[in-house]
Order: sequence, then C-alpha cells, then structure tokens
Amino acid sequence: MASRMSVTEEARLAVRLAVREMRGGLKGFYIFLACILLGTAAIAGVNSVSRAMTDSIANQGKSLLAADIRFELKSREASPEELTFLESLGTVSMSSNTRSMARLKDGSDQALVELKSVDGAYPLYGALETAPAQPLSTLLSEEAGRYGALAAPLLMDRLGLSVGSTIMIGELPITIRGTIIREPDQLSDGFGFAPRLMISRDALAKTGLVRTGSLVDQAYKIKYSDPAMTAKAVNDKAEKDFPESGWSIRSSDNAAPSLTANIKRFSQFLTLVGLAALATGGVGVANAVNAFLDGKRPVIATFKCLGAPARLIVAIYLIQIMLIAGLGVLGGLVIGAIIPIVAQFFLADILPLQTGVTLYPAALALAALFGLLTAFAFAILPLGRARRVAASSLMRSQDIQSLRLGSPSFVIVAALALAGLAGLALYSADDRYIAAVFLAAVTAAFIVLRLVAVGVSAAARRAPSVNSPALRLAIGNIHRPGALTASVVLSLGLGLTLLSALSQIDGNLRRGLTSNLSEIAANFFFIDIQGKDLEGFEKVVAASDPEGKITKVPMLRGRIMAFNGEDIAKRDVPASARWVLRGDRGITYADKLPENASVDGGEWWPADYKGEPLVSFSGEEGRELGLKIGDTITVNVLGRNITARLANFRKVEWQSMSINFVMVFSPNTFAGAPHAWLATLSDPKATAETEKKVLHAVTNAYPAITSIRVKDALDIANQLVGQIATAIRAAAAIALVASVLVLAGALAAGNRARIHDAVVMKTLGATRRTLMKAFILEYALLGLATAVFALLASSLAAWFAVSEIMNLPYALLPEVAFGTIFIALAVTVGIGLAGTWQVLGQKAAPVLREL
Repeated sequence: MASRMSVTEEARLAVRLAVREMRGGLKGFYIFLACILLGTAAIAGVNSVSRAMTDSIANQGKSLLAADIRFELKSREASPEELTFLESLGTVSMSSNTRSMARLKDGSDQALVELKSVDGAYPLYGALETAPAQPLSTLLSEEAGRYGALAAPLLMDRLGLSVGSTIMIGELPITIRGTIIREPDQLSDGFGFAPRLMISRDALAKTGLVRTGSLVDQAYKIKYSDPAMTAKAVNDKAEKDFPESGWSIRSSDNAAPSLTANIKRFSQFLTLVGLAALATGGVGVANAVNAFLDGKRPVIATFKCLGAPARLIVAIYLIQIMLIAGLGVLGGLVIGAIIPIVAQFFLADILPLQTGVTLYPAALALAALFGLLTAFAFAILPLGRARRVAASSLMRSQDIQSLRLGSPSFVIVAALALAGLAGLALYSADDRYIAAVFLAAVTAAFIVLRLVAVGVSAAARRAPSVNSPALRLAIGNIHRPGALTASVVLSLGLGLTLLSALSQIDGNLRRGLTSNLSEIAANFFFIDIQGKDLEGFEKVVAASDPEGKITKVPMLRGRIMAFNGEDIAKRDVPASARWVLRGDRGITYADKLPENASVDGGEWWPADYKGEPLVSFSGEEGRELGLKIGDTITVNVLGRNITARLANFRKVEWQSMSINFVMVFSPNTFAGAPHAWLATLSDPKATAETEKKVLHAVTNAYPAITSIRVKDALDIANQLVGQIATAIRAAAAIALVASVLVLAGALAAGNRARIHDAVVMKTLGATRRTLMKAFILEYALLGLATAVFALLASSLAAWFAVSEIMNLPYALLPEVAFGTIFIALAVTVGIGLAGTWQVLGQKAAPVLREL
C-alpha cells in the first residue's frame, strides 16, 4: 500500500507520523538542543554586535568625523592655495594633534598627553560634552593672561589636578577649566597612548611645540556648503589640483576605517570560534541521533514489518530531527538578538552603539543557516545506517551506532552538507584566507582526533595483561565494540586544543611584552628634538643616567604614494602589509646600515654616495607588497613627491622596540630638508628612580621634547592584550562547553550497552566498587590521552602563531600544559562518573530478560 502512495501523500504521512511521535516530548534531545543553541547563539550574537557597531559608525559618520570630509597633513599646515581650495568646499574647522608633556608648574611631576588644539568652529557635527557644561570658547579662552584647557579625567587623576589647577604645556602655563566627558571625533582620531588634553589653537601657537619637523597632525574638517557634494568628486578634484599635497582624505561614510576593519576582523574570528563550537556540537548531534534511533528500534522495526519503505522512515525521523534542531536554532537566535542589547550597557562609553532594540536579520539568518546545516550534516549518516537495516536485525539487541555507514548516497549528501557549511563560512568571511586556514585546521583536527582514537583503541587492544581486575576491565572498555573512546577524544579534543592554544598565545604575548621586551627595549623614546637642542639634550640625559646609551636618528614623516609610478590605491595588497600604506610612516636617512638590522637582499650604498636617491625597505613587508630590487618608490614628504630606487631589503627586528623604520633613505635624498630628531635611551639596569630623574630633567630643560616611557606603553599594550584575550578565551570556552555537552551526550548514547555490561559483571560477582574503579580508570586514561593530544596540537598551533606570524620568541608554558591536563581529567572523570552512576544502580532481572 505504501509503495503506491504519491510523493505528496508520502510526505504528508511522514509529517503526520513525525509530529505524532514528538508528542512524547524531547527526552534524549536536550543535549542536541543545547549544542545547536550554543553555537547558533554565539554566531548570531557576535555578528549582531558587529553589525550594530559598524552600522552605528556608518550612521554616525558625520559626528564621529565631526565633519563631512577631513583633509589631514603631517608636520605642515596647508599652503595658501590649498587652504583656498578647502574653504571653497564649505565651513572649515582646523585642529592639530600631537603628543606632549604636561607638567606641574613646580616641575615635580609630569605626564604624557595627547594634545589637541581646536578653533572656534569645532565641532562642525556632534557635540563635545564637558563638565562644567559651558561653551567651548569660554572654557578655552584667554582670561587674565592665562589660556584654559580641558583634560581627560585620567590626566586629572595622574597629576592630582582639579578644576582651576595650572599645568605647563611646552613653555606656556595653562589653567584646567573642565574635564572632557565625551569627544565626538575621538574614534576617528585613532588610538592614543595617553589621556587627552584640549586647548585652543591660539594657545598651541604660544607653547613653542610647533617647530621645524615637529610631529603634528594638521586636520582640516569641512562641512559642505553644498549638500549635493560627494566625497568622490571632492577627492578627484583634490588629487587633480594638488597631486603632491600628500594629504590624507577621509569622508564621513568611512569615519573610522581602522576601527571598522578591526571590528570585522575580530567578529570574523569569534564567528569561526562559534563555528568550531557548532562543529564540535555536531558530534553531539550525531551521538544524540544515534541514541534516539537506538531507542526507536522497535518502532522502526514495526514500520518496516508493516511495509513502510526505507525513505518514509528516513523522512519521519529527519523531520523530527530538523524540527527539534529548529527549536534549538530559534532559542539561539533569541539569545543572539538579546546580546547586542546587553552589549549597549558595557560598550556605551567606548563605542557609539545605538540604543534601543534593533534586530539584524542578515546576522540572524546566517546563524540560522549554520545551525540547521550543522544539524542536517551530522544527522544524515545515522539515518542512513537505520535505513539499511532489516526489520529482523532491529528486533535484536543491536546498536544503530555499530552498523555500517549506510548507502553511498547518504555519505555523499553528508559530504555535500559539510561542504555547504564550509562554503557558507567562506562566503560570509571578511578575510577568506583566514577562514580557509581555520576550516582546514578544524578539518585536520577532526581527522587527527579520529586517528588518535583509533590509535588509543589499538594500544589498549595490544596492552599486556595486568593483575588488577579494575584496570584490566578499564583497558578492555577502551577497545571493546561500542566503546566511548572515539566520542571522548572527538568531543573534548577540539575544545581543549582551541582553549589551550589561545591560552599559550596569550601567555607568550604577555611574556614577550612584560619580560623579554622590557629587558631588550629602550627605556625612553624622545620625540621632536630640534637640531640646535640635540647636544644639550644629550648632556642632560647623560648627567641623569651616566650608564645609559643614547641612540639618535633624524626623522621625517612620509606617505607612500606610488610603486614604479603606479598609484598604491590601485594595487592589490595583502592584509598583513596594508599597515605600511595606511597613512604616514616615520622615515629616516643614514649612511651606514643600522645596528639592529641586516641586509637580506641587494647592497647598502657607500658612505659618500652622491647619486640618485636610494631607499632601503623592510624585507618582509617589502616582499609582501610585491617589491623587488630596482623598483622605484614615491614618497610624499612635506608636500613634495620624492622618488627613490629600491637598493636593498633589510631584516628588521620589530619586536626589539628599538628605533626601526620601514624605509631608510640615502642621506642625499633629503639634503637641506627641515626635520627633527628621534632618540632612545637604553639602560637595562636603570631603576624607577633613575627613570623618574631622566624624565624630570629632560621635561624641565626642554619642554617641547616629548618623552615616552616605554614601560608605560608596554603596560597599555599589555592591558589591551589582556582585554582581547579575555574575549577570545570566553569564545573558546563556548567550544569547550560544547565539548562537555557532546561528552555527556556520548555517555547517554552508550548507557544501554553500559547497563548490560554492568549487569552481566555484577551477576558474575563483580562489586559496585570494582566497577566504579574500572570506570574511573577508563575515563582517566581517555582524558589523559586526549590531554596529550590537545597539548601537542595546541603547542604546535601556538608556536606557529607566535613565532611565524607575530615574530616573537615562543616558549611552552608549564601552567597552561598542566591546566590542560587537569581540565581534561576533571571533565572526563567527573562527567563520566555522573553518567554511569545510574548504570551501577540498575537491577539485574529486567535487563537480563532483554538480553
């Protein structure tokens, strides 16, 4: 009868029977639901928060830039012709950004500040929030011969200031008249190492800080006079009329490109971690489906005896599984939709998140697709096994999980579903190369984990006989048919590997910042040293720290415009090297090869070289940019394009945090060009008191020189690394939680066989204590094997990331190693015992009747 049904009728019957069977509830599918819900929620939440942030940046572009468009120049102001052009576009607000030292009037203390000077038109868009809430012109104006300033609360705390206090900026005393609560264009100005101090442009002119070669960013922010103006039209005209201006142009629709790129990159990484959690949960899906079908053996046998075709049985249970998966996906989407609302409270003071309830359909749809595809891909193989089994074998005590894979068509469908999952991950990724590497690593991990499970089983099978009954039973349980070995190794291996690798990367990065770098890096960087002050500066430093070594180099700012005459904007540049072309770079000239570098291609120029301009380029970055010896590089310096020929590549040790430059030119390139000097002070034995003495002496003798204490910069970097690492570890913990859920599901799936084994052994005289000891030993052995794999795999991954990508020294961290082993043992033994406690309490008679 069933064979004569039409496809539509068969589909209706399958739906009706599937829904009818689900009336019994979701027993056996709670872990299935949790695995799908967890991964879906992670992907939905991460992408929703990312979309919320990027949309907010895009929607608030004018406020974040405080302009429709911004023109920025390095170390120089706009020429009269350039200024006339800018004023023709609309209202112009000019601001200057630089770093300086703010010191108490009596010279007893000082602090590095991000100094920003603004004019009366600032801000053109958005609002500057201050305390007290008074007009900016009042707060920064000159009263009784003293200019006013606004300070960040952090600066007030560092120097013990209050409203009305006086500080020295350069050669000018300034009164603090208020604090900055919110600065509209802070994000577009970029990351700062120091707290903000805001003064007027008139005050800046009297500080004595703006001198030849000073590192000052001059920003011209414009509010269009004609609303019909477009950024592209303005860009095109600016490049046509002023091809050598060297200015950096940014419009309000791209107000914070670095922040947006970092948000997308970070969200992509967290999405991939969420996908790894889903993939790990996929093993739990397969286990849950196996256990479910195993419990449905009598029902499936009855269907087959009544003539139900195999495709109808598959359809019935596939519909059930996908409906339950839909519930898990729905729960994950609800949580994912709530996460951006929660994020508003934590990120409101950092990022411009819009308030209110906003759904992001694209992010939620992506998460739903990931969740449903995962459920389908991992459920189809167990269904294929059940399809091929005869009714007679289903009536006998035989596990679905122990049967063959199923027909080739089911294997192909499962493979296509997994390929679709990978394709979706690649399609949705911002950086497809990183996504491909991550997916390849996860795939390799699954394959290797499977091989590890086979190896552990083989080793247990060949293990010599032992006298201890419990240990002998534990070893036998590892390799017997239906053993938990594969499930335990697969479920815990990936989560532990990911968590351990990230912990080792974080630990090595912190170690590099706090120990290695602090030992080999300079103690101070000194910026904006004028040539006439250089000799006196060296004497002041030498008197404060006689053991210190001073290194000094001339420094200019330049922006790369073209390679071999081709505009860099037209080149396809790999992501790892884009930072070289983004904005201005510090450049220098030298007749000799720097001490901390070596030539790894080409030749260094002679000391008395007088020919065409030559340039030395950092080897790693230069090759990533596609450069080769003999190419020409055009750099804009102080509004003038200079073209030099690439003479050599240098191997640069960036991690040393000594004076390093991407580009070093031959001295004749900048003959007569105005510039300042950059210097470092290195003294590994210097105490905090010595460093304080140096800082006071230099700041008081030369107020215009900016002194940056490297330890302070490292502390800030270490804090940032810690915050990022916390977020990454939290994401990795999701994968570990998924692993724990999968392990619990695997134990539940194997409970029936465990009950049979325990009952038979108890009938033959085994005590509950012996069985418990055997289970503990079994889970401990499996946990140890998994921990060893996770430790080796994570160490390899961490070494590659730290040594090959970050170019930092790598060291195996014992605390991470032991932590990995401890977590593996605790999880496997703890959950294993929790899952088998019920097994040990089963009565023998009911079980023996079913054998």
